[in-house]
Amino acid sequence: METHNIEYKESFGDSVLKAICEMANANGGVVIVGISDNGTVKGLKITNRDLEKITEKIVSKLGIHPEIELKEENAKTILVIKVSKSNVPISFNGRYYERVGNTTREMKPEKLRSFLLRGTNWDSIINENAEFNEIDEETVRMFLRMAKAKGRLTIFDENVDIKTLFEHLKLTVNGRLTNGAIILFGKDPQKYFINAVLRVIRLKNEITPIGDRFIDGNLFKQVVMGEEVIKNFINVKYEIKKLVRKEIWDYPLEAIREALLNALIHRDYFRWNVQTQIKIFDDYIWFYNIGGLPEGITLEQLKGPHSSVPRNPLIVHIFYLAGFIEEMGSGTGRIIESMKSAGLPVPEFKEEMGGFSVYFRKDIYTEEYLKELGLNERQIKAVMYVKEKGRITNREYQKLTGISRQMVTIDLKQLVENGVFVKIGKAGAGVAYELTKLTKD
Repeated sequence: METHNIEYKESFGDSVLKAICEMANANGGVVIVGISDNGTVKGLKITNRDLEKITEKIVSKLGIHPEIELKEENAKTILVIKVSKSNVPISFNGRYYERVGNTTREMKPEKLRSFLLRGTNWDSIINENAEFNEIDEETVRMFLRMAKAKGRLTIFDENVDIKTLFEHLKLTVNGRLTNGAIILFGKDPQKYFINAVLRVIRLKNEITPIGDRFIDGNLFKQVVMGEEVIKNFINVKYEIKKLVRKEIWDYPLEAIREALLNALIHRDYFRWNVQTQIKIFDDYIWFYNIGGLPEGITLEQLKGPHSSVPRNPLIVHIFYLAGFIEEMGSGTGRIIESMKSAGLPVPEFKEEMGGFSVYFRKDIYTEEYLKELGLNERQIKAVMYVKEKGRITNREYQKLTGISRQMVTIDLKQLVENGVFVKIGKAGAGVAYELTKLTKD
């Protein structure tokens, strides 16, 4: 059966060369010639001279040397071509191909541009048009003060020549500013990178915005202003203990700051037509940046200790020196721990829409999560009732669902065993059920 790395072809031709091309550009794979799409073995009539011609064509057209061999399958000859991942982009007749599902397709221009530049860091590319008078000196001096206070850049004082500083920090190449220098310290980076902006939207529901802010300028400005805008769009309450007032936000500020930083410094800036986005709803926040996880790191690994593989190493290093982050791949761990400490659900991390998302939720009792627990529709309805009313009794459950008292007892027992409800009150009419404060593993 065909998969993302196994493809069948009835005969050798351009379609085979395209399949080899896309596999070399991805993670390798196997092309089997002599088998139809549905897995029926057709077989080939092939001589040693034919095999030589096929090998020569692959080498001349693609410039690679896959492992090729003839095998017997159901008493018929098939050709097996094993393709390894290439360290350089491979084209066929000047076109580049990729695997989409179980099909081979030509790369679209935007994907091709990023693909051809893979291995090249966006932030280290020279910006030929930018001049030093476009650098915001106030941001540079602020950075120096922060880095010195952290003890991470003590060899320069605040009055150091910017050209000397940038050369040391590798923000220039042969005296020319890099993209990283402009996005970090520029007065108007959007002159060159029009969508390198942060958009923060407050929504009442999925389609009704009630607040919308575009934050431009350099990344230091976007971080500072972004946090302030988010704080303006969420709630805070105060606890006073021993005459000391403590702020309690909907979500811990440490987690918000870390997710905001991650979205800005790890986004794919090659993807110029997409903004970094934060959407704030009544019950959750969505952080989104274009560009998925670095190759070799999975969503599951992200939740624990993992290596740091920055997409924009110059940007990451500058924010490390300033004390905003650590260069150890520990950011997601700090987000998780701060959310847990606040009694909130563990955040959700997803690769979606060509990018990376983080979801902060006020509680875990979403319909999606309750379905994951295996709750039935009645039980989910009861949970939603308790979220609104605070508690539910056996009689209220009967009235809400229309089932017998015996079935209610079974449903409620399961909800307690699942850790969703906690039983409170005295036996009999005084018994009620409330939601248990949980965190999602």
